[in-house]
Amino acid sequence: MTPRRSEGFVRMPDAEFEAILTRAAEEGAKRALADVGLDGDDEAALDIRDLRSLVDCIRLVRRTAMQTAVRMITTGVMLALLAGIAIKLKIFGGGP
Repeated sequence: MTPRRSEGFVRMPDAEFEAILTRAAEEGAKRALADVGLDGDDEAALDIRDLRSLVDCIRLVRRTAMQTAVRMITTGVMLALLAGIAIKLKIFGGGP
């Protein structure tokens, strides 16, 4: 079916336009997957799962490292405060 022209625009039925869009989207997605090396083989889904698992592990390590750093800083501050109190109250022996 050849599209009709009216006033410089091409007109076509909605169903045909939707079919063209669908085909273009599918071909674009296939090309994008092929560009990153995930085209059509059975291991592509496994590769994606592995990548997601790796990203989840990286997020967990980052979160754990931040929690550990905060705990170490908090512990250091508390120890410094306790040492200061002990020195001020002369708990560990008298000085002059």
